Formats: sequence, C-alpha cells, structure tokens
Amino acid sequence: MLVFAALIGLLVSAASWGYLELVHYIQNWVYKDLPDDLGYTALTPGDLGHSTMPWWYPLPWLALAGVLTALAITRLPGGGGHVPADGLAAGGSPTRPIELPGVVLAAFATLGLGLVLGPEAPLIAIGMGLGMLAIQLIRRNAPDQTLSLMAVTGGFAAISSLFGSPVVGAVIMIEAAALGGAMLPVILVPGLLAAGVGGLVFTGLGSWSGLSTSAYALSPIGLPTVSKPDWGDVGWTVLLALAAAVVTLALVELARWTKRVVDTRPVILTTVAALVVGGLAIAFNEATGQPITAVLFSGQNAFGDLAKSESTLSLSTLALLILFKGLAWGISLGNFRGGPAFPALFLGASAGVLAAHLPGLAQTPAVAGLMAAGCAAVLRLPLSSVVITLVLVSQAGVGLTSLIVVAAVVAFVAVEALDALLTRVRESAAEEAHQSTPSLSAR
Repeated sequence: MLVFAALIGLLVSAASWGYLELVHYIQNWVYKDLPDDLGYTALTPGDLGHSTMPWWYPLPWLALAGVLTALAITRLPGGGGHVPADGLAAGGSPTRPIELPGVVLAAFATLGLGLVLGPEAPLIAIGMGLGMLAIQLIRRNAPDQTLSLMAVTGGFAAISSLFGSPVVGAVIMIEAAALGGAMLPVILVPGLLAAGVGGLVFTGLGSWSGLSTSAYALSPIGLPTVSKPDWGDVGWTVLLALAAAVVTLALVELARWTKRVVDTRPVILTTVAALVVGGLAIAFNEATGQPITAVLFSGQNAFGDLAKSESTLSLSTLALLILFKGLAWGISLGNFRGGPAFPALFLGASAGVLAAHLPGLAQTPAVAGLMAAGCAAVLRLPLSSVVITLVLVSQAGVGLTSLIVVAAVVAFVAVEALDALLTRVRESAAEEAHQSTPSLSAR
C-alpha cells in the first residue's frame, strides 16, 4: 500500500500541477493576453489598478462558463463535483473515475472564465478520482476499502500541492473527510507519504528546481510583525468574528436560494447567474474605476499585495470591493463548481484592512482574525482554517496564533448555532403550513 501511495503521489502531483497551470493559462489568456492583443490595457486577473478593458468584455466569457458548468452538472456523471455552498466536505463516497470529466469541465469553466471560487475542492476531487483509477488499473478486483483508501490518498497529494505543505494538506483532509478512530493511522500514513512525495515533485531535490508554482502559489501577506496582541485586539476580534459568521451565513443562504431557483431550469439560469456575477463586476468598475477582474476570480493571486492596498485604495473602494465580490461569491457558491476557501480568505483580508481603522485595532490582528473567521464560517473546518491562516500570515510571527484560534472558534460556533436556528425556523414554518392546509377529505 505504501508503494502504491508513493506512486499515486507522483501521478496526482503531476496532474494537479497541470490542472493549476492550465487554469492559470486560461485566466491570463482570456482576461490579459487577448485584451492586450485587441489593443486594451488589461491587468493580471485579481490585480487592482487602471485598465481600459471595456465593461462588456467579461459577459460572453461568463455566459460560456454558465453553459459549460450547467452541462457538466446536468449531463455528466457526478454533477460536476460538490456544491461549494456545502463547505469543503470530502466525506462520503469518493470521486469515481467516471465522474472526473464532469469535475474537470466544471472546474475549468468556473475558475478559468472568472467565477468567484477557488481551486481546492476540484483538486481534492481530481486527486481522489485519480487515486481510485490508479489502484483499479493495478488491481482490478481491489476491495472497496482499498479503493477508498487510495482515493483519500490521492486527495492528500492533490491538496498539499496547492498549499505547498504536506502537513497543511493532511490537516485539511483529516478534518474534511471526518477521519478518526481506528482508521486514522491506516489512512494517515499512506496519505502523508503521498503528500510528501508530491511535495518533492513540486519543490525539487538537490539541483533539480521542481515544478514551477509561480502561477498559482499562495503568497504570505506582508503584515507588520506582532509579538503579542493587545486587549483591544482580542475584544475586536471576537466581535468581528461574530460579524463574519453572520455575513458568511447570509451569503451561504443567498447561495442556497439561488441554487433552488437555478435548479428549476439549470442550463438557462446558470448562464443568467454567471451574467449576474458579471453585472456585479461591471457595477464595481463603474463605481470605483478599478478593473472588473478585481471582483471576478477567487482573489488568491492578490493575497501578497493586499495589505499594501491601504495606501492606494480609499475606504469606500475597499467597502465596495467587499460588497460586490461578496455578492458575486454568494451566487457562485450555489451554482458553480470550485472551492469556497480562497474567496472567503480574500474577503476576510479585505475586511481586515478596512477594520484596521477601528479604534484600538491594529491591521495585522484585524486581517489575520477576519481571514480565520471567514474561512472557518464557510468551510466549517476550524482546525484547517487556523492552519491555512497561519501559513498566509506567517511573516507576522507566532504572536498571532492564539488570536487566530479564537477567531476561528468563535466564527465556527456562531455559524453552527445560527444555521441550526434557521433550520428549526424553517421546519417550524413548514409544519405550520402543512397543518394549515386543508386535507383532501376535509375539502
């Protein structure tokens, strides 16, 4: 099994690299190279600044994304992957090889053409599908337990390639797949080996430089170092984490509502949903003069420079970016296929830059706390959210660790409680409506 795990780590890491590179190529060709060739001044997707790209330019590409995603969801096995509004749950049945074409098509359409989702969920699905396919090719009569084990092993290798750390990938997979009990070491050992082998493929050995990750590598945010937080930082972090939970749940509810509407006529209304996302990006461009692509995409390429935006962007521009990108993310969560984490992290970081103007709150704790809170609120994976945030704010020192943990836990508990309350309200309303409807015999 360990030999198979190492081989799967090689296979999946190479496939993950190709997937991420191709997504990056599509994004840049559609929104940077092609507009430049047409005589416009375009920015790298996600960057802020001056662009002469016409306001209508994203609409045909987003419409194409809507059509392709709808076809993947309705016509191909597997529904194009999991619904991002459900968080990042990898438990249940692993992605089967027959479902990979739908997952890949939906992911390329969603991520490459500008919808507001990240690559992590499709990566896990692709890794699981390839892991199962590899073991089926080697051992045709492999038992179900072996197939599931190798599928999860592929997920380990795939997600670690995105974060550049086998440990981060392992934490996410353990929590997302709800692993535990006696099966934990059985899955953890081959999973870590596959993730480690995949990491060697990406980082290289000796004089070999490894695969290029500059196209999609996550850049730590350049924040001032914090040795320890102040009391004001702690108080504001708790309040802002609660606010982040409320806002995130509201956007998830928007996602669920739009999904119910779109499911009535998926091909037409998925395209309409994509055009609505484009309309939000256009509205932001008209209101601020900033590029349309600042609202589109997941925002992961803009992490490294986000903290610097405080000196170049007005508070109103930041607020409008959070508003329009948040609404675009909410629509994307329900109707397209991708990961929910990176837009949540970007919005949390943007809100942190804005919240740093509150009295008694420094920028570094504000950004770190809201990133952790937003990620935990949408993923419902508090430990993974803590680890991801720590990686992204690593330059600010270990003094933020406790604050990040508090923010993630507060947001997670708050969103779970609020979601349970909404569920009870819906069930009560449905029961009352059923009781008030006269029966057929009474009529």
